Amino acid sequence: MEGSGSAPELSPEEERILIRDITIAAEAVTKEGDIFYLLSQRWWQCWLDYVNQDMTTTSTNGPSHHHESAGLSTPKRPLAIDNSDLICDAASELSNVEIELHDTLVEGRDYILLPQPVWEKLHGWYGGGPILPRKAINTGLSQTELAIEVYPLRLQLHLMPKGEKAVIRISKKDTVGELHKKACEVFDLVMDQVSIWDYYGQQKHALMDNMEKTLDDANIQMDQDILVEVLRVGSGTADGGGQSSVQENGYTEKDSNSMIVEHSRSSLSVADGLSTNNYVSRSCSSEFSQSQYLASPSSDLDNLHGSNSITTRGAPLGLTGLLNLGNTCFMNSAIQCLVHTPEFARYFREDYHQEINWQNPLGMVGELALAFGELLRKLWAPGRTPVSPRPFKTKLARFAPQFSGYNQHDSQELLAFLLDGLHEDLNRVKHRPYIKSKDTDGRPDEEVADEYWANHIARNDSIIVDVCQGQYKSTLVCPVCGKVSVTFDPFMYLSLPLQSASARTMTVTVFTSDGSALPTPCTVSVPKQGRCKDLIQALSNACSLKNGEKLLLAQIRGHLIYQFLEDPSLHLSAIKDDDRLAAYKVPKLVKNATYLQFVHRREEVDPGNSRSSIIWKPYATPLIVPISLDKVVTSADIQQIVHTMLMPMLKIEELQPSGLSNSIMAAPSQVHESKSDSETCTDSAESDHKDQEHNFKAAATSKPHLQLVNENNECIDISTGEEKAIRVPSSSATVLVFINWSKRDLKKYDIHYLENLPEVLKYAPAPKRTRGEPLSLYACLDAFLREEPLVPEDMWYCPKCKEQRQASKKLDLWRLPEVLVIHLKRFSFSRSTKHKLETFVNFPIHDLDLTNYVANKNSSQRQIYELYALSNHYGSMASGHYTAHIKLLDENRWYNFDDSHISPINEDDVKSAAAYVLFYRRAKGEGASASNGAQSCANQNYNSTRR
Repeated sequence: MEGSGSAPELSPEEERILIRDITIAAEAVTKEGDIFYLLSQRWWQCWLDYVNQDMTTTSTNGPSHHHESAGLSTPKRPLAIDNSDLICDAASELSNVEIELHDTLVEGRDYILLPQPVWEKLHGWYGGGPILPRKAINTGLSQTELAIEVYPLRLQLHLMPKGEKAVIRISKKDTVGELHKKACEVFDLVMDQVSIWDYYGQQKHALMDNMEKTLDDANIQMDQDILVEVLRVGSGTADGGGQSSVQENGYTEKDSNSMIVEHSRSSLSVADGLSTNNYVSRSCSSEFSQSQYLASPSSDLDNLHGSNSITTRGAPLGLTGLLNLGNTCFMNSAIQCLVHTPEFARYFREDYHQEINWQNPLGMVGELALAFGELLRKLWAPGRTPVSPRPFKTKLARFAPQFSGYNQHDSQELLAFLLDGLHEDLNRVKHRPYIKSKDTDGRPDEEVADEYWANHIARNDSIIVDVCQGQYKSTLVCPVCGKVSVTFDPFMYLSLPLQSASARTMTVTVFTSDGSALPTPCTVSVPKQGRCKDLIQALSNACSLKNGEKLLLAQIRGHLIYQFLEDPSLHLSAIKDDDRLAAYKVPKLVKNATYLQFVHRREEVDPGNSRSSIIWKPYATPLIVPISLDKVVTSADIQQIVHTMLMPMLKIEELQPSGLSNSIMAAPSQVHESKSDSETCTDSAESDHKDQEHNFKAAATSKPHLQLVNENNECIDISTGEEKAIRVPSSSATVLVFINWSKRDLKKYDIHYLENLPEVLKYAPAPKRTRGEPLSLYACLDAFLREEPLVPEDMWYCPKCKEQRQASKKLDLWRLPEVLVIHLKRFSFSRSTKHKLETFVNFPIHDLDLTNYVANKNSSQRQIYELYALSNHYGSMASGHYTAHIKLLDENRWYNFDDSHISPINEDDVKSAAAYVLFYRRAKGEGASASNGAQSCANQNYNSTRR
């Protein structure tokens, strides 16, 4: 063993306590600059199993790894620390990078972080490696949030004019001067003769000459390019004179017809990842000038794809496609919907630069707005040549790394980011005032809503707010004291569920304790806003529950009972679609009884032990049987219970020994009848019949190895000593009994009935709705606005009770925007499943009437909207494609935008099961249709609806 060279004299318990105390002490004084060390989660778990082996647990409803290892196997002391699973083998190919981590490591799953004193103690005991130190840095807008920089910046240095390249790692908190020094060391240069540039996207952005500025403040990103430029001594110009390989427009000399693939950007940096919002807080660098931002590239090489650029005089504007850069259809679809929003088209085609908020710390220093505005102008320019969105995508990836690279993404997520980002870049409020919300104090809703909206506008005022933001009323009611809390919050879009939502389908597997039936999955329909008693009642009816029986409902996790769902008033919303439930049919209990929880285990190789030792691991679904504590319980009693429960799963061949005829097995009593009727039966024949009956009984009473966990968490073997009395623990809700299945026993039973417990809602592609039975968009609105209880994760603090409550919540629309964006929630994500709903939604193209959905009745004007754009998603989660349907208002005609291909379509073809994000515009005049009052976007009179 490495390290100390000899095993420490501490016991496992002493190691555990010492590490615990050192960790608590170290974390209490953690500060910026402290060193933490990565440790493989796999090794850490082996060590935890080793030091916790003697701990006693009294867990009754939850899973415990102590139960898993109870019995025959004792965790052994781990070998030397092994962090090799964290290391990327390809790191050796990179110059100046000695040890490179895998790019996709996740804390808690792949590794843990240990303070330096803890690492030194463990490494002193066990040795091993490799050693992976990382520094604690301050992050966040206030630079007060401590984070561990697991992934320092990885930068590619470009030496000009020689053209050499090198990759380095450096902290984002290091200074420009330290980067300058490191670059000179890598290329063996003299510092006074070298300048370094922010070379983002292989364009010269800014000369990095402020040596005291940190790389974080200089807006240097992961995997960014840095230009190292050697100056001609005494002249201050680049060596070699004239132009380097960098063009004036910033592009390197490459074939314009080839795709320039971006460097992949790691978004898993712990330092960056602790703040998971999509916005990068950046301040405008002193080297940047507004003129630099306003300047457009002198040429766009990406547009030179040999497309026919011949235009037709008088051709309608706005019929320009976007090139697909590789899985960027999601972006193209979203952009086309936004640029064909009339209010945005007019705004960005005029001089919007005066409204850019260059100092907003929540914005992108105007870069996103400028990139979007430039792209919009190209798409509305005369001509049909498809436009490359590469410059826009480059800016997008800089501020939203989740959209970097060329993977498929969600168009709605991009739309949400764009609307928020454009708002922050164009926010007219330069200094946001602090405003404290007042208590409603029984004031009228109209007064409170106007106050909330005025406070919102005082901090948020932009073209995005003018056009897209509305307001809804949120009402919370405490289930205990009845306290009603009302707030009025802004919204940018509505995300509507695709369930008609009065009922919910739930699948629960029903088990019997008397061996009368095999486990049976039972699917029932319950009220979506129902409670646990509704589910139990539906299951009772479905499984024909008898008068003397009841159902015991339990949630299963890790092959153990996680919790019993005993509260009949529990909201069914607390049960998620990917939970797994079991309902145990048991007799109504007498007093002084407990439940035996039979947990199945099988032999598996211990993955954390290099000697490949065998341990018992839980699997399948546990079984429940009640047992009375008023009488003496023996091993034979429990063995008989197990035999009774498992009898339906005993395989037929085990009941039919070789040589035994089917007729005898079908009716064992006929053996005796044939013997009495036949006078010619010999003594040997009678003996054969007796042997066959004995074999039948032996097979039918086959039993696996049993262990009962007593009050001291000890496993007691109850497979032998059948008449010996057993003390059944009475201090817990259930008593654990392990059924240890040998490979031989597993061959005798069809245990698959206990495996693969289905989820509450097991997704299967739903049949496509026909035009005769669509799901109405109004029904989706009803489901969105219906009162629902909060899920347990969203507990609400009741100011009257002074406690957290699972209150009920209701939404009402209060103030509607000029443009209403509706997101149909087709994609469902859970802990174990991802799927898409192919539901056909019948959405109106004309006259979407929301008047009755608005709680504010002060306005007499009807709330009528007209559809003008939608984003479509075709295909599955894994391989889908996005398009956009756009209505050109000056033509009053619909078009399909499929990346660079544009084609006219009939209005009847707009509706499909692929509709994903709908864009509605308020009709001009009461009850007016957009088709009757459409005007050309270029000629529209746009009046900012400043509220």
